[in-house]
Amino acid sequence: MSGEPAVDANSATLDGKDPGRVLVFDTTLRDGEQAPGFSMSRAQKLRMAGALADLGVDILEAGFPHASDDDFASVRTIAAKVRGPRICGLARCQQGDIESVARAIEPADKGRIHIFLATSPLHREFKLQMSRQQVIDAAVAGVQHAQRYCDDIEFSAEDAIRTEPEFLAEVFSAAIEAGATTVNVPDTVGYTTPLEIAERFAWLRANVRGADRAVFSSHCHDDLGMAVANSLAAISAGARQVECTINGIGERAGNAALEELVMALHVRGDLFPDLHTGIRTQRLHATARLLSQITGQPIPRNKAVVGENAFAHESGIHQHGMLKHRGTYEIMRAEDVGVKKTELVLGKHSGRHALRERLSILGHDPDDAALDEIFTRFKTLADKKREVFDADIEAMAVGRDPDAAGPWHLGHLHATSHFGSSASASVRLTHDDGHEVSEAAIGDGPIDAVLRAVSRAVGHDFSVNEFQIRALSEGGDAQGQAAISVIHQGRELRGQSVSTDIVEAAAHAILEIANRIEHFTVVEPPARSAIAR
Repeated sequence: MSGEPAVDANSATLDGKDPGRVLVFDTTLRDGEQAPGFSMSRAQKLRMAGALADLGVDILEAGFPHASDDDFASVRTIAAKVRGPRICGLARCQQGDIESVARAIEPADKGRIHIFLATSPLHREFKLQMSRQQVIDAAVAGVQHAQRYCDDIEFSAEDAIRTEPEFLAEVFSAAIEAGATTVNVPDTVGYTTPLEIAERFAWLRANVRGADRAVFSSHCHDDLGMAVANSLAAISAGARQVECTINGIGERAGNAALEELVMALHVRGDLFPDLHTGIRTQRLHATARLLSQITGQPIPRNKAVVGENAFAHESGIHQHGMLKHRGTYEIMRAEDVGVKKTELVLGKHSGRHALRERLSILGHDPDDAALDEIFTRFKTLADKKREVFDADIEAMAVGRDPDAAGPWHLGHLHATSHFGSSASASVRLTHDDGHEVSEAAIGDGPIDAVLRAVSRAVGHDFSVNEFQIRALSEGGDAQGQAAISVIHQGRELRGQSVSTDIVEAAAHAILEIANRIEHFTVVEPPARSAIAR
């Protein structure tokens, strides 16, 4: 584990320069983001992509460009602005999908087209209605078409673990012959066990024709809670790319957690001799916290590596042992993953230098203009609170999503609740064009009343899908973070805000959603001729 920049993905493994390198394929922005509750706006995806690049991931799967115009625009923006990782887009084995990826990743310094096709008997019969030969033919055609636009092609056999081993080897052999440089063995439904997946990888590497010309990749889901263990077993059997997400987010129970995989390889070097990644581990904690702030989804306190309790010790026996030697109850140093021990260091008398220093420790490096804005908000908050916690500072550093900054602004808010009867709320909103709207509503509680009043004022019908409130720090004056998910015209939209007043936080969160609707624009894909080689 070093802080050196990530080397080129192919040169790390295909030409033998670094046979011990395990490539980290991050799919937080694709497999992770498509999970309910983790959707991100284009600006948020770009910010997260920048953090993943700073973390040192080798391949960054930025999205599924053919899925929607907005997803296409997000991938293309990341490809144009993020440098370091190889930028990847997902496609089905269909010409339209493949060409969408090619157009989206065109601005990237290094790009990859990732195509997938189901191979298991269950999928062949009920989803694809295709024979074995038809699957092989489609896989070959997809890889060959992708080669017209890109020389780095990954082929994934969806539901590979439940596919007949002999047929899976036949599909991979054909894909490699057609030009695939990486073959991925997904445990799509989180079905396998460590012993089984290790045996499968060893067998495939021995039986796939041209196996020495491709990187074998593992993509494990966590339905049985074994995604990380299964990924490590695959690595032990020869996988040299591992597909994962920050905090393990993803479909259903999630994916293998990047931070757990990386630190397992680091801590258990005795079991994985000479294997390493290019991840800058000191940025793991900051990256995990950034994702949590962006999505509004808290990291469980007992989450391995990056949870609040990962380096906390309450038991007297444990504390006594720690005082004698840290190794008694800690297998890694908190500093190795970017966890700093200092807390409660800032208040209303703290200056810009102290704030910048703390932001840097937390993994943020704002420019002077951004620091000015954060410092203004910090001073306002410090006047309300005795102590400003790290979580407060992180919330300010993440800031508001540009897609949610106007045109609507909250000018006035009043909410009341009464025991045994309905709550009421009134709001006054101002629009960038100068007009004002005032509305009032009653609801089951003050927050419900505020949501109804804001909805009436902006003229949008919201169906609240999920609402969460949580304290960002300790004490009665702690800021509350409100995170709201709504369904609007069949589309899920999320908003979040923080305030020492949770009703105000909820109002700003629903206003974020209203502003996203106003700001949403469709970006048309560029002409197909733009990708001709």
